Amino acid sequence: MKIAVVSGANRGLGKEVVRQLARKEMRVILTSRTEHGKEVADAFRDQRLDVMYHQLDVADGQSIAEFTEYLREEHGTIDILVNNAGIHYDTYQNTLNADFGVVQEAFTVNTLGPWRLSKALYPLIRKGGGGRIVNVSSSSGSFVESWPGTPAYAITKVGLNMLTLKMAADMADDKILVNAVCPGWARTDMGGAEAPRSAEEGAASIVWAVTIPDDGPTGGFFQDGNPVSW
Repeated sequence: MKIAVVSGANRGLGKEVVRQLARKEMRVILTSRTEHGKEVADAFRDQRLDVMYHQLDVADGQSIAEFTEYLREEHGTIDILVNNAGIHYDTYQNTLNADFGVVQEAFTVNTLGPWRLSKALYPLIRKGGGGRIVNVSSSSGSFVESWPGTPAYAITKVGLNMLTLKMAADMADDKILVNAVCPGWARTDMGGAEAPRSAEEGAASIVWAVTIPDDGPTGGFFQDGNPVSW
């Protein structure tokens, strides 16, 4: 049985990714900054899905260390990491009026969080056995497809995309495939009710990158299995 970790999974796309992975008979560790994630995991178990909960704040080095130790003691290894936690889709500001407190928080969660967590869990990801790291990104972080506004979110997703490229190269010898995924504008708390895609469609785009074969792509940026321009 494959073991998957999903960060920021108490709602929205993360929650739906957990559901879809568990339905593929994976054991999923649902993590969230708040204890609300425990209630979500309990509800999944009521549906006979193999979902466990552990608190994790990707902005807190101590929280990452405690989570890593939990995984080492309880599971030994994992197969999949989905770096989904993200904040501050800042439509209300631009580069000239940006609140740098918001920008700093966005960098800490959206870029440094996946970096720190991936680095910490790297020794636990099964080497040579089809390990996967999926970074949930956005077309707002594409130089080709981005749009005005949302400076904190977009710039931190550019950083996440570069992290994907660098990490894929660093883990290539270990046969760990690392890709970034744009789930599209989906109807979640962050995306809002006007978004054209359902959470199920957005999550399926992420799950595609989790389930690619061992000879699949690495160091790429995808949506619905198709390349997205950097």
